[in-house]
Amino acid sequence: MEVRTRFAPSPTGFMHIGNLRTALYAYLYAKANGGKFIVRIEDTDQGRYVEGAVDVIFNTLKQAGIEYDEGPGKEAAPYSYVQSERKEIYKSFAEELIRLGGAYYCFCKGRDMTDGGTVKYDKRCLRLSKEEIRRKLESGESYVVRQNIPETDGVSSYHDLVYGEISVAYKDMEDAILLKSDGMPTYNFANVVDDHLMRISHVIRGNEYLSSTPKYNLLYDAFGWERPQYIHLPPIMKDKERKLSKRYGDANFDDFVKKGYLPEAIVNYIALLGWSPKNNEEMLSMDELIHLFSIDGVSISPAIFDEAKLRWLNGNYIKKMTVPEFVSAAKPFLDASKIGGKYDYSLLAPLLIPRVEILSEIPSLVDFLEEFGEYDLSLFNHQKMKTDASVALKAIEAALPAIEKMGKWDMTELHDILLSKAEETGLKKGQMLWSFRIAITGRASTPGGATEMAELLGKDETIRRLAFSLDLLKKSL
Repeated sequence: MEVRTRFAPSPTGFMHIGNLRTALYAYLYAKANGGKFIVRIEDTDQGRYVEGAVDVIFNTLKQAGIEYDEGPGKEAAPYSYVQSERKEIYKSFAEELIRLGGAYYCFCKGRDMTDGGTVKYDKRCLRLSKEEIRRKLESGESYVVRQNIPETDGVSSYHDLVYGEISVAYKDMEDAILLKSDGMPTYNFANVVDDHLMRISHVIRGNEYLSSTPKYNLLYDAFGWERPQYIHLPPIMKDKERKLSKRYGDANFDDFVKKGYLPEAIVNYIALLGWSPKNNEEMLSMDELIHLFSIDGVSISPAIFDEAKLRWLNGNYIKKMTVPEFVSAAKPFLDASKIGGKYDYSLLAPLLIPRVEILSEIPSLVDFLEEFGEYDLSLFNHQKMKTDASVALKAIEAALPAIEKMGKWDMTELHDILLSKAEETGLKKGQMLWSFRIAITGRASTPGGATEMAELLGKDETIRRLAFSLDLLKKSL
């Protein structure tokens, strides 16, 4: 049997982390087993449709490196993978299901159509005679099609590859609507028909569908179709009590990319939310994920989304980047900073790569290159090196004249001058370098050391800033 999995999102907005994990696991399982991964758009609920959401889905999959074998936009597709374009298919299958006794026409309106909650629909339309049904249909009376749940004390059971045996009693199921009055199917019906027609072998989705799967299986059974195998996934939690929820704006893939997380780091982290590789490695490429992925590594325990862990992982990905790779990824954040377009980003990259965990940190690390003015002189205080404003005054007074006399702006020579002047004035090396760095940046945190910052600023700007800081120190002491 060929393994065929699917990702079937509704185009209702951004790609939530939970949805992306479902897509990722379906993709990994298919590829790990030499199968195919299918994408289907479930857009039958037109009231929730968000303009542009389909593009978001496919852009996210592309950024995440999840390539689908069949779906919208693929050449030679055997059928449409957009549910709203398959309306007549669902209608014909609904009519066949009625003939098979697995469903029935329902003409009830308003309160008589009660579905869910504590009051179940009473099956009154199931008892209509064939003549009454024919007459209502011919007169154009509005109707829905309902699933016919058996009126016995039995149960519907199935085996889930993660959660094991699952059973739900018939008495706890509802004669859910399968085909709405506008002719559109509900999720309850469309996903079963499509999974059958698209030969989906393994249905992978969130565990919120554990208890509704038995009623889907009754549809498979009524048609005489083979059931797929099921893999339900544990929830992703915000904390121990709350799920991540797009309702509350939690964790959309696009939001993390905009924050400066790398798509490959996000995908790597999401893969570990509910699944553990046998080798216990944490940094895994897509090829490695495919090679290692197996269902026996999927947990039934909820996974806690830990952004600090994602941040750490992202930082490790950044540290492995080459300068050109970093410049390409960081360019939007550098362009948006106060130094945008004014410096050679390839000179900044080696300084930023070891110090950045997420790319959105970049502006705060580089803005000092264009932003310099009065600053808090307590920045000179360093308890370990016993440095303060008075020590800084002594250091800058000694170093500035020698720096002004420099010809070529050479960082080795600058470093030698600073150490020589430290020795002449009885200062320690660290006291001189700390004082110099604060004096030319006005920051306690910079993407590099004293001479690295001076190299970026250039001789004239370094001297200007030293003179400014010297004047600031003299006025305060």
